[in-house]
This record gives sequence, structure tokens and C-alpha cells, in this order.
Amino acid sequence: MLVGPPGSGKSTIGTALAEALGVAFRDTDADVEAKAGKPISEIFIDDGEQSFRALEREAVREALAGHEGVLALGGGAVLAAETQELLAGHTVVYLEVSLAEAVKRVGLNSARPLLVLNPRSQLRKLLDERLPIYERLAVITANTTERSEEEVVAELAAALKES
Repeated sequence: MLVGPPGSGKSTIGTALAEALGVAFRDTDADVEAKAGKPISEIFIDDGEQSFRALEREAVREALAGHEGVLALGGGAVLAAETQELLAGHTVVYLEVSLAEAVKRVGLNSARPLLVLNPRSQLRKLLDERLPIYERLAVITANTTERSEEEVVAELAAALKES
């Protein structure tokens, strides 16, 4: 299970890691969009964050119950106590990234509804709120700041084989 803030590389690293391990990749954000039939940004606008979080909790529950490969969770999925409990006993990988690097990667991406007004300020707030949870849940931590995808994947593949 990959966790981390927006811009940490969950989708990019997750896809490459799954390929390196010869397993399937799944992203709970994509599951939410498929179930809702619309992008996350539209779920936030049309239905509100609370509705999105309910869909997210369900997507995580279903994925943890049936997916054997690499699973990327949305950045805020770990905020739900239910999700934290479900992650117990799983190998949780926290993809750490500096604020500056995350801002550079995310940019002014309007598809990220929690970062719309002031991305740097909002991202700092999200990091401050979520960092203790990411760190507590993590079995493995990998810093992705200014590192190539290949470097991070090699590190994680080795760490996962050891665990």
C-alpha cells in the first residue's frame, strides 16, 4: 500500500513498482472515479468532500480485500480511522516528499480540489495534518524528493523483499 501527499509519486512509483515486482497496480482514486462516473474534482463540486470521502473509504475497503498487487491510496484516505484500522497488518509504504518538490510536481493542477486556491499553502496544511499519520502507518518510508523513479523503485523493491 502506497500512501503519501499529493505529488509524492504514488501513481508513478506505484505503476513502476508493480511492473518491477510483476504484479498488478491499482489506484483507489481511479476506483472512486470509475464508481462515481466522474472525476474527483467533479465529485467535490457536485457532491461535496464528505461524499467523496465515503466513496474513498469504500474503495479502500474493497481494494484491500481483493487486490494482491501494489495499491496506491489517495493522499487523504489515511485520515479515516476505519482506513487506518484496515491498513494494520499490511505493508504500508510512505512516499515522503518535500513541500517544494510536491508543489513543483503538482503545480496549479485544478484536478486536485483541495489545492485549488493557494496550492503551496494548502499543501503545507495537508502535509502538517497528515504527516503524523503517514509516519505512524508506515512500515517502509522512501523519500522521493529529487530522486529518479528508478532509484525509488529499486529501493522499494529491495525493502519489500526483505520484509
